Amino acid sequence: MSELTVYYDGACHLCSREIAHYQKKDKLQRIEFMDISKPSFDAQREGLDPLQVNRVMHARLANGECQTGIDAFIAIWQTLPGYGWMAYLAKHSGVHWLLSVIYKGFAKIRPWLPKRKAVECATGVCNR
Repeated sequence: MSELTVYYDGACHLCSREIAHYQKKDKLQRIEFMDISKPSFDAQREGLDPLQVNRVMHARLANGECQTGIDAFIAIWQTLPGYGWMAYLAKHSGVHWLLSVIYKGFAKIRPWLPKRKAVECATGVCNR
């Protein structure tokens, strides 16, 4: 079982690039990354609100607690080696507030950002 499950929008170019960066850093595979844009993803099966999971990034800790927005990033940074300092800084009230404002702004415009196109495939499960 993973220490953290991250739910991200793989159809978003910026989101998928950042997640790819984190995946490369996760050498011990402590994080499970779940692409919410895949047809097989079922938010309700994951115990998540389908509308909310499409609005902001979610991360579920091993104890079942769910973090959203900038707190989801903090959970990632706490889990990955070499990112603890970012989590530490981001937890401070002023920095946390600023990062939350920036993330909320990004989350509002994300639906209008260009999307990655699904690649046609014979199996019905396509790579992006």
